Amino acid sequence: MLPVTEQENPKTADIDKVSTLDAARLINDEDKSVAAAVERVLPVIAATIDKIVERLQGGGRLFYIGTGTSGRLGVLDASEIPPTFGVSYDLIQGIIAGGYDALYKATESSEDNRDAGVDDLKQRGLTANDVVIGIAASGRTPYTIGAVDFARELGCFTACITCVPDSAITRVVDIAIVPVVGPEALTGSTRMKSGTAQKLVLNTISTVTMIRLGYVHGNRMTNVRASNEKLKDRAIRILMVETGINDPALAEAILSEAGYSIKEAIIKLG
Repeated sequence: MLPVTEQENPKTADIDKVSTLDAARLINDEDKSVAAAVERVLPVIAATIDKIVERLQGGGRLFYIGTGTSGRLGVLDASEIPPTFGVSYDLIQGIIAGGYDALYKATESSEDNRDAGVDDLKQRGLTANDVVIGIAASGRTPYTIGAVDFARELGCFTACITCVPDSAITRVVDIAIVPVVGPEALTGSTRMKSGTAQKLVLNTISTVTMIRLGYVHGNRMTNVRASNEKLKDRAIRILMVETGINDPALAEAILSEAGYSIKEAIIKLG
């Protein structure tokens, strides 16, 4: 039997015959089911986050690894953490089969090389303290399976994000996160609902991990790295709320002295 991600969707069987608006509505109707699928696996996501936090507090790192759309989503999430939370680019890293060229052009043949995933982790100096999350919509990608299997044998905490229950990758990790979104609107196009589900899960994992590690106060990014004008403006607003300063110019002056680090500015203010 075909994995659910490869099955045909009867609800969109005539999508090529309807109007543009109706085609968009069919896709949107399918997308509406994604958040519910993620909701059903929230306890598993929470358990994964707790394990990640434990490893990162002990000096470990978090690696996402995958191919194609799955790999791109992992790299995207990892790349957004340092500017958002002011942490090192080494703390959370994304690895994609085929290297960074694969971010903008297809290198699907690299998916089939099981040893390549292992080699890519070794090049990052993987240790038993680290966490490896394999991202594979179908759950059967050799590159990603080889990587998480190696990581688990090494002693890493391992998890996967897949949309196919009882797929091969679920059997080689410590925790499997499996939001089942059903057949895609376009048969087999897992960049659609499956990709959206993976993005939602990754957002939750990385954000709550940073919250648990203390990089957020309330719902404010108090450790944001103010590296451009938009982020400097945001940092000023956060500092004003956190300290009760009413003068934006004063808040900016204090931030400037602190190298635009909100945390350092708060410390300076005592």
